[in-house]
Amino acid sequence: MEGTDSVATLLESTNSKIQQLQKAFAELESHRAVTLNLKWKQIEEHFHGLEKSLKRRFTELEDQEKEFENKTIQAQQVLEKRRAAVTAKEEASLIRLQEKRDVAVTAIANTISKHKTSHESEEHATAPMVDQKQPDMKTLFDNGDVKLLTNPQLAKLCEEMDAGGLHKFISDNRKNLASIKEEIPIALKASSNPGGFVLDSLSGFYIPEGSNLDGKKDANLLGLRRTCIMLMECLSILLVNLDANTVSKVISEDVKNRAKAIAQEWKPKLDCLDLDASNGNSLEAHGFLQLVATFGIDSDFVHDDLSKLIPMVSRRHQTADLCRFLGLSDKMPGVIEVLVNSGRHIDAVNLAFSFELTSHFSPVSLLKSYLAEAIKSPPAVKSPNSSPTTQNDVSERELSALKAITKCIEEHKLEDSYPVDPLQKRIADLEKAKADKKRATEVIKPQSKRPRANGVVGVPGGYGPPRNMTGGARYAAAPPTQYMYDSRPQYAYPGPPAYNMGPNHGNYYQYQAPYLH
Repeated sequence: MEGTDSVATLLESTNSKIQQLQKAFAELESHRAVTLNLKWKQIEEHFHGLEKSLKRRFTELEDQEKEFENKTIQAQQVLEKRRAAVTAKEEASLIRLQEKRDVAVTAIANTISKHKTSHESEEHATAPMVDQKQPDMKTLFDNGDVKLLTNPQLAKLCEEMDAGGLHKFISDNRKNLASIKEEIPIALKASSNPGGFVLDSLSGFYIPEGSNLDGKKDANLLGLRRTCIMLMECLSILLVNLDANTVSKVISEDVKNRAKAIAQEWKPKLDCLDLDASNGNSLEAHGFLQLVATFGIDSDFVHDDLSKLIPMVSRRHQTADLCRFLGLSDKMPGVIEVLVNSGRHIDAVNLAFSFELTSHFSPVSLLKSYLAEAIKSPPAVKSPNSSPTTQNDVSERELSALKAITKCIEEHKLEDSYPVDPLQKRIADLEKAKADKKRATEVIKPQSKRPRANGVVGVPGGYGPPRNMTGGARYAAAPPTQYMYDSRPQYAYPGPPAYNMGPNHGNYYQYQAPYLH
């Protein structure tokens, strides 16, 4: 820039130099003996031409310099983005490597534990019967942290083996569910038989035969099932902090046999589940897989049968960890194919990232295919006589798909391969059109007729209470059921690291009214 400034200064001094040259030329002409053919006008025009040429060239050089600086800045920005992306990928790879290492260590520990258990059982079979009493669990744990619970009632209920009371306590204190989830694994230490206690809590997971309740809609039952799954996960968290010998005592052969019996009772009920109806959020399938994983009874079931349940729980954030612990990683390509064929492309993308199958299942291609299917109009919509309701359904389906795709792109950082700006613009257009239609419908909506007088003296317009009412509200509010929870933000529940369930709390359950967890 200093060179540029000096050149600009020299150009500005050109006029003064020309004036000095003119004076010198005039003086020379006054002393000349012979008349010169060259006129001053010609010399002046020559120098002015040189000046213009130099200024034009100088301006071109300045423009080129600015363009070069802009390109340099853009290149640096691109380089920073790529450096950040590489760093993020390295961190993700390290996390996945750590998870795989934890899974391998856990598998080795479980194998050693099973080997010791089988060896001990053989020795007990040959040894004389001395004492068949269950070990006292209280001697296996350090109960110091139990006294520090902010919810001491949890420890009391666990100590009393009161499964029903624990369910009710969780329901009554749903506003403090986050702290309760963190303290249940500690409170289970107060139980004389934590494994058996959790199995006791599974009572009622299925409604009795002949009941008129709808298992898919009853808020009480849905809340109870979520609590059952949460308690099994809490037991898994307790187990991951124990050594193999203590784990074999908490999950004793008696407890494991009870878990096998429950699993054998639940499994036939899963045969009637509809893949499409479950929408990847089946509590029945999730509860079964969590039961098998928590109590380590996966060897009693064929892996192909377990893998068929994965599409029914593909929306659950613990699915990938459950699959790894149950040894279903090699089944994932087939599971992803099922999800794609059933129109569940978002779940397919999530599992492809979880199991590093993105080279075989391109996330961008899956998302674009999903959007194409969402905006594809059914045959009835192509007809000129198609109803506005059908047209609105297509717009709603497209809007829902766009929002899901945008969220998926942001979660997996696919913006470079699939820009979200056009998608967000389309979302804004659809939402604006939806709002305009709603306002237009409200404008043309006919006014309701004026109600007749009901004969109540002193009440104008007939708005008085019915004659058979003696006072108070006409309709009493329905009393809340045990699991009729308000809609709350999503909460995450971690699975145990022993089952490759990360310690950090990510989103897990979808809160949907009227139940919470």
